[in-house]
Amino acid sequence: MHVPRYLRSAVERTLGKGKMAFVGGPRQVGKTTLALELLGAGADESHPAYLNWDDPRMRPRIRAAELPANQPLLIFDEIHKYARWRNLIKGIWDTEKSFRKIVVTGSARLDLYRKGGDSLAGRYRYFRLHPLSLPELEAAGRRPDLDALLRFGGFPEPLLTADETEHRLWQRERLSRVVRDDLRDLERVREISLVEELVDLLPARVGAPLSVANLRQDLEVDHKTVERWLRILENLYVCFRITPFGVPRIRAVKKQTKLYLWDWSQVADPGARFENLVACQLLKYCHLIEDTQGYRMELRFLRDTQRREIDFVVLRDNRPLFAVECKTGARGIGPAVGYFAERTPIPRFYQVHRAERHFATGKVTVLPFSSFCSELQMP
Repeated sequence: MHVPRYLRSAVERTLGKGKMAFVGGPRQVGKTTLALELLGAGADESHPAYLNWDDPRMRPRIRAAELPANQPLLIFDEIHKYARWRNLIKGIWDTEKSFRKIVVTGSARLDLYRKGGDSLAGRYRYFRLHPLSLPELEAAGRRPDLDALLRFGGFPEPLLTADETEHRLWQRERLSRVVRDDLRDLERVREISLVEELVDLLPARVGAPLSVANLRQDLEVDHKTVERWLRILENLYVCFRITPFGVPRIRAVKKQTKLYLWDWSQVADPGARFENLVACQLLKYCHLIEDTQGYRMELRFLRDTQRREIDFVVLRDNRPLFAVECKTGARGIGPAVGYFAERTPIPRFYQVHRAERHFATGKVTVLPFSSFCSELQMP
């Protein structure tokens, strides 16, 4: 079943306003499918307007800017792997923008991989495409299934196929291509096998304060090397980290970070996997608002020196909008939620769970995760 992606209308509006649209996101999250849909019904990777840098036969044509005639929309896929891609795109845009629209897609952060030449500032808008979510599935007329989403992750192929064996094979192949192909194309890293080992270590670290020192010991490399590798994996949309939120009257930790994966199905522990899914949903919410409305959005967590913790705090322009605590079951309000609700200026607290119970008291609402997504109009 095809699931229309939530970013399509935003990309189309950007193209209609005379700007290029850059779409980044994890490998196999659906960027190419989204871009091809803009070319019209039935368009596939053989379409003349689809120019893929990963195809060796196409690279000479792309370098020489040999563009297909009579194609008002051009799709450049994985072009950021070309060292001079920014100058190339700038030249094409500056000479042909009166009759061409351009979409650039890539499996890395396109706002970072802009190598050499003049700035593209003002010529494009950057969007980050996230995995599928309960609201997207519901909007497509598909019965939302939180258990399936937790089991298979939000990447379209394994989720819509819903086959355990195919999921395992897909997962292994995807991570191998990210580390072996994307990392090699974009970064100078000689110890590929150690980066692969780091990737294997990350699922067990999800949700807990991340200790780079422990990772350094496990990998037998120095602290700076682990930090560099983590930043690379973040830029390649393998993982992301969030930082603490500090408020007056609370002795909050300041230096710890928490790590989550873009593919939460890699996480074995059920509680940590659910927390990771919620983290991805909140990051998707933040990125959509930031990319389409221009607010500065941040996803943080709150933890004090007594180890009381709230899993997530969402901020807009440095002001807290709401906090979220994850529970696998429908229980009473957690002690940390009540404590921080009384002592912080965070206006709303949500305690989300996988059951059916829904109630509110004061600043705190306890509700199912699906109801939370609907109440906050999550993408």
